[in-house]
Amino acid sequence: MRRFGQVIKVRPGKLAYYKELHANPWPCVNRMIKECNTQNFTIFYKDGYLFSYFEYTGDDYEKDMAKMKADSETQRWWKETDPCQEPLETCKPGEWWAE
Repeated sequence: MRRFGQVIKVRPGKLAYYKELHANPWPCVNRMIKECNTQNFTIFYKDGYLFSYFEYTGDDYEKDMAKMKADSETQRWWKETDPCQEPLETCKPGEWWAE
């Protein structure tokens, strides 16, 4: 098992909507998270930042994350959540959540 911690900012005025989305996550998104060998996925909030923690139990992280990224329902979910988030200034090019 690999453990991951990540951080991202919440855009001003978007926290309430972000919390609303995550209070009722779409079943298809939860299913895809499990299919991609991710468990104990939790997001915490503090002072404008979101901190995520999850455990990966598979044997090919890049393949599983590519599967999740290719899923149309996950893409639709991210169209709702991404506008609520803002990557850190120190993120690598193309990185959304900083590890």
